[in-house]
Amino acid sequence: MGLAAARGDKDAPAAGDRPASLVRPLVAGLACLAALVVSSLLVGNSAVAAADLAAALVGGGPAAARLVLWQVRLPRVLAALVCGSALAVSGLTLQVALGNDLASPGLMGVNSGAGLAVLVASLVAPGLAGPRLTLAFVGAMGATAVVWLVSRAAGTSRSTLVLVGVAVSSVFSAGIDAIVTVRPDLVADRVSFTLGGLQGASLPQVAVAAPVLAAGLLGVAALSGGLELLPLGDETAAGLGLDVGRWRVLAVCASAGLAAVAVSLAGVIGFVGLVVPNAVRRAWDGGVRGGLALCLVWGPCLLLGCDLLARVLFFPYELPVGLVLSFVGAPFFVWLLARRRRGWRE
Repeated sequence: MGLAAARGDKDAPAAGDRPASLVRPLVAGLACLAALVVSSLLVGNSAVAAADLAAALVGGGPAAARLVLWQVRLPRVLAALVCGSALAVSGLTLQVALGNDLASPGLMGVNSGAGLAVLVASLVAPGLAGPRLTLAFVGAMGATAVVWLVSRAAGTSRSTLVLVGVAVSSVFSAGIDAIVTVRPDLVADRVSFTLGGLQGASLPQVAVAAPVLAAGLLGVAALSGGLELLPLGDETAAGLGLDVGRWRVLAVCASAGLAAVAVSLAGVIGFVGLVVPNAVRRAWDGGVRGGLALCLVWGPCLLLGCDLLARVLFFPYELPVGLVLSFVGAPFFVWLLARRRRGWRE
């Protein structure tokens, strides 16, 4: 059952229309993703010509082009694919599990908690991807637990949950700033880490993160059957045999784990987990499984597109991708708040 249909919306797509309506945004997303991957590999702020990079793709070209392509561009693109997928799926899972379209890893403090833990890992085991990822998951789970406990103590309304998440995120962000100020050697670029940046990603880091991403995606896929029932309401879902509390906790844990994967690779990237799931839910309302498939495609599209802009807008200077995402995500967040204030619900 689709999310809109579960809420009784008259405009929910008919069952016979859903496969076609999923195919269109999915095919469009795959085409967009392919174009962005090629563009990200061939376009940038290096002095190497695109023609030489294209030749390097098939094993030719000068040595400088092969070096730039395989050691700089390819790890960056792969990191964007991993981070974009992880954050988008994490955001959609959080929104469905909590019944709140403002929920996202960035706003709920998950990214900041993981980022603080990554810095701690850099203190304990500098240069090692495994401890970074492990402590990122611990930090993400810790931030999630704090938000959950404080919101329950203050009241469980949707607005309270978001406000607590913003407050917790601010506290963890202050911790990140404090550690980086005292130990600036822990990160190559302070701005890129606190805003999110892909330029520091390496193939070994991606190789460690990719299997964890796959495990997290499999976990969310296994939970998708229960997530399909949550929009019906807790009482209805429980009446259909779902252990609502257990399913919700598992979904939030899976979401935190996916966000930790992205933070361990690219720092505290925001807004992907807010923008993409909300956009996907407006393009496809046939259920959670279809939404997850679209997030897997459109999450990397948003991140790659913003990263490409970050590299070419002020050539030869390069912006952190998180800065470009902020220009996209902040107005989107304000728009969502304005719609809520008008009392409009999907």
